[in-house]
Amino acid sequence: MGDWDPWLALPVFSLLFGIGFALLLNSAASRVPRPRLVLLRRLGALLAIGLVHMLLWPGEILTDYAVVGMLVLLPSTWLPRWAMAGLAAALIPAALIFGGGGPLLIAGLFPLGSTLVRYGVIEQIERSTRGPALLGLVFAAGLASALWVQANMRAVGATTYLSSMSSLADLLLVGVYVCGLLVLLRTPLRPALQFVFAPLGRMALTDYLTATLLVLVASHILGLPIGQSLTAAYWTAGAILTAQWLFCTLWLRRYQHAQLSDAQAHRDPQQAEPKRPAPHARLHDLRHIHATTLLLAGVPVHVVAARLGHADPAITLRVYAHVIQDQVATAADIFAKRTR
Repeated sequence: MGDWDPWLALPVFSLLFGIGFALLLNSAASRVPRPRLVLLRRLGALLAIGLVHMLLWPGEILTDYAVVGMLVLLPSTWLPRWAMAGLAAALIPAALIFGGGGPLLIAGLFPLGSTLVRYGVIEQIERSTRGPALLGLVFAAGLASALWVQANMRAVGATTYLSSMSSLADLLLVGVYVCGLLVLLRTPLRPALQFVFAPLGRMALTDYLTATLLVLVASHILGLPIGQSLTAAYWTAGAILTAQWLFCTLWLRRYQHAQLSDAQAHRDPQQAEPKRPAPHARLHDLRHIHATTLLLAGVPVHVVAARLGHADPAITLRVYAHVIQDQVATAADIFAKRTR
């Protein structure tokens, strides 16, 4: 966006990161006493992965996401939702005016995504077609205006805020794209779209990292002119996406863990349900549970007596008199209701 590498402020990923962070916080809060500590460890792991990935691909995005997450997103979770919305409303225009994108825009889109979760917009958005359609039209009108202003600025040589206007146009374009996709998901095309995009989305981190390796292999080992030819770049990207989709689809059919972060969360003892020791039970206790369950289910007493090995059903009636009395009361209630 603007003069920045597009990966540093690709808004759709930044918005989704904020949404996913809020959902993870809600999930962790229901399982562990200190959910923010769990997310802090996740951000630390993401930072470590990003630093290693930077050795292969300078200017990669994971380190920026991890740092901004630690400095902005995680602390903002203590704010009320209206304050988080205000933070996003302040940071996004500031990023467009002063930075043309970059980490400052990421810092604004992160809390925006979390705000959408905290206000329940994410839960309601799939139930509506009109809302995304109208919002998409607003974004489209804003995009047309931004492109018109940008063209006039170039025509008169006014380049002072050209980068900011370009970043604004990119943001509005993303809004049009997202709203259009949400509308399509409310049509019969939904199953096809989910079939194509869901595996890639669930393994986004894995796809991002393996794409780097595949691009390096294609350019340095196979000698494809990816950096010199758009045609070669598009064909390579298509081949990589196809291979990744096939791998993700087969992987998810066999394994529950979608990607590196999911596997880490699965192994994290603080994110798992705390193990409680099973209550001590004797074999005779299981016998009583078995008989009580059958009687409460309405199984005749003589059948239960036979299963327990009682020579006389009277023994069963005497031992489980409390259960029989409950059934008598229930039968009386049923008869009273039917005879009203």
